[in-house]
Amino acid sequence: MPITLLPALLIYILVVGYTPGPANIYSLSCALKYGRKASLLMWRGLLCGFLIAVTTVAVLTHCFGTVIGNYVNNLKYLGAAYIFWLAFNIFRRRGNLTTTVNNCSFLSGMLIQLTNAKMILFDLTIFSMFVLPYSNRLADLLTVSLILTLAGPGGNLVWLLAGSYLGRFFTNYGRQVDVVMSICLAACALYIVLG
Repeated sequence: MPITLLPALLIYILVVGYTPGPANIYSLSCALKYGRKASLLMWRGLLCGFLIAVTTVAVLTHCFGTVIGNYVNNLKYLGAAYIFWLAFNIFRRRGNLTTTVNNCSFLSGMLIQLTNAKMILFDLTIFSMFVLPYSNRLADLLTVSLILTLAGPGGNLVWLLAGSYLGRFFTNYGRQVDVVMSICLAACALYIVLG
């Protein structure tokens, strides 16, 4: 990837990694329900799950090259359906945060990240847009994977800290926050499908 594309990559990371998504919302919910200390343990699971997932996607991208790029467009519909499902569940929970988080553990964080369709599709999209047109080398894919850590675990940590610092606001205005989050998720899903 040419260095001139780095600003575009960082902007894309900022936009996608810090907007509502499964792991970000889970981080927020854990912080609201269990506090910062327990949530940081769960965040370590998110970090581990992210590193496993992004490395797996990088290796598969390296092995199958541009073939994966041909299917990214079709995979976006699965990701959009998953995001719509999340939006519906957040909207339906009526401000009750306890229905979102059943536990806040290292394992739960890792599983959330390993099944995070938004993150996996994001990784595939980044690799097909920013790396594959220039290189199929595993070292290049893994270098970009490290940069993507800013989007995944970096965004999750920001949402976790926001939940721990803004807990009273989210508790007092839970229903309104849920409506806004579900609308944002639905808009993200529409953007994925139409974009």
